[in-house]
Amino acid sequence: MADYGVCPTFQLGRPRYDQSSFLGRLRHFVDIIDPTTLFVSERRLTECVKLLDDYKHGTLSPDVSDLQLWEAQKIKQAIIHPDTGEKIFMPFRMSGYVPFGTPIVVGLLLPNQSVISTIFWQWLNQSHNACVNYSNRNATKVGLHLLIQKANHMSPATRMIIQRLIPFPAVASANICNVGLMRRNELSEGIDVLDENGNVVGSSKIAAKHAIMETAFTRVVLPMPIFVLPPIIMSYLEKVPLLQTNRRLLLPIHSLVCLATFGLSLPLAISLFPQMSQIEVSQLEPEIAMATDSKVVIYNKGL
Repeated sequence: MADYGVCPTFQLGRPRYDQSSFLGRLRHFVDIIDPTTLFVSERRLTECVKLLDDYKHGTLSPDVSDLQLWEAQKIKQAIIHPDTGEKIFMPFRMSGYVPFGTPIVVGLLLPNQSVISTIFWQWLNQSHNACVNYSNRNATKVGLHLLIQKANHMSPATRMIIQRLIPFPAVASANICNVGLMRRNELSEGIDVLDENGNVVGSSKIAAKHAIMETAFTRVVLPMPIFVLPPIIMSYLEKVPLLQTNRRLLLPIHSLVCLATFGLSLPLAISLFPQMSQIEVSQLEPEIAMATDSKVVIYNKGL
């Protein structure tokens, strides 16, 4: 296992941590979703881009350390889309997913909601997800409520827990549709695949399918702890005498539980696959196999 206490030699465009291990991918994506990058000034971003450009062109000052270069690349990757080179709007960056998404999660998990409020929070959640999916691209809930209402054999405590879990299947299934809808052009046009030197060898619809399936899978895993753990935790916390006598504390505590769970879930979910995934050339279109001698090519999965 790599020694993560030692700063490795900087490699432009390469991850700082080993992407063949889950721990390495986790550390990589923790960097990408670091919310402190939301506060990077335009001047600081320009300095980071210049540092990386100087490194690329061999004009970098010898005083610049590997750690400074890794930090500059981290900031650039968090703010600028790797394919388009354009800045991603702050609420739709992966580093903004938790801060901007937590209020929506709290709204989805509020107890005793009406059908109208349920529809509103689901709409807001999927609108936010759509923007995040698009910006980082290369419901059955009402029916479930009726099912719970008919489940008279369940204890009140069990019914309450299950009722609070209702948002999960709605969000998970909607997330799959959301990813497919926002990235459908990739299926028809394909995405670039690159050799080990970073050279584009072709555009592959098969690689696009793999990229979207991997991203969709992370969108199913992501809401699992977010919509499962807070309802269970809150069902126990609400029995604490302090909270029974001070009901006004429930919402802030609920919000903190959601924030903590969301902050933990995001890096774990998106670490399931490397951002720059690999695929064997033999699995791709014949024209791509003819265009390169490489056995394996890489592609940007997206986030």
